[in-house]
Amino acid sequence: MMLSRNDICWCGSGLKYKKCHLEFDEKLISLRNKGYITPNRKLIKSKKQIEGIRESAKINNGLLDLISENIREGMTTQEIDDLAYNYTVSNGGIPATLNYDGFPKSICTSINNEVCHGIPSKDVILKSGDIINVDATTIFNGYYSDASRMFMIGEVSEEAKKLVNVAKECLEIGLEAVKPWGFLGDIGASIQEYAESKGYSVVRDFGGHGVGLDIHEEPFVNHFGKRGTDMILVPGMVFTIEPMINAGSYEVFIDEDNGWTAITEDGSLSAQWEHTVLVTEEGVEVISR
Repeated sequence: MMLSRNDICWCGSGLKYKKCHLEFDEKLISLRNKGYITPNRKLIKSKKQIEGIRESAKINNGLLDLISENIREGMTTQEIDDLAYNYTVSNGGIPATLNYDGFPKSICTSINNEVCHGIPSKDVILKSGDIINVDATTIFNGYYSDASRMFMIGEVSEEAKKLVNVAKECLEIGLEAVKPWGFLGDIGASIQEYAESKGYSVVRDFGGHGVGLDIHEEPFVNHFGKRGTDMILVPGMVFTIEPMINAGSYEVFIDEDNGWTAITEDGSLSAQWEHTVLVTEEGVEVISR
């Protein structure tokens, strides 16, 4: 729909188009005409939507803080899931993964060589030396937020500690690559370059994604690739950065028994950290961590 300068802007701000997104849209059109990939309006969140995502993130961040305080050796992953469900619901939220495409639990708990989508169980007991990723996604008033953290249980090997730390550094480097009017591909390229410089590999089969109005939206965020490629990043875009870093090969397979859990093909350790981020006029804001 074409708007005139004095029409109310499409973003819901209530301002006239000429005082809101006219210049923004003209820049996008110019880039599109030059052959660049640009986001459509669905991918650009309004101020109201961004605030809704931030409110959801308060619950999601609080949940991961609570897990940080309570996770321990001897705890079952089902106990972590129970903690997540009870906290989320008591704060007015909904665990987004529960029953999503048949996923049976409120969070994902991926241990050691499990890359992602580990399913909590009363039969899985955390032991000293384990590394575990806990991935939480929360719905609050229809808005979604998503983040994951790594935890080291008891006495962890130096190899495992290094992997966990490098995975976090990969996320931080990916954040630094987010620039308004820059390229989505710069995120993946910077992560891949750093991970491989440390002797690790980056999982190719999974990546980050748009989030906010649904659990998975466009764009898909690769954690490998080339600089200066893929979609143009513009203020108002919200997505996750969640590099999965393997100690060995990047190849993975899906557990046939549950149809969900991704596991390293060579049995090597894997680690992942995830943030939900907003592209701003100045750079990037971490919404959920």
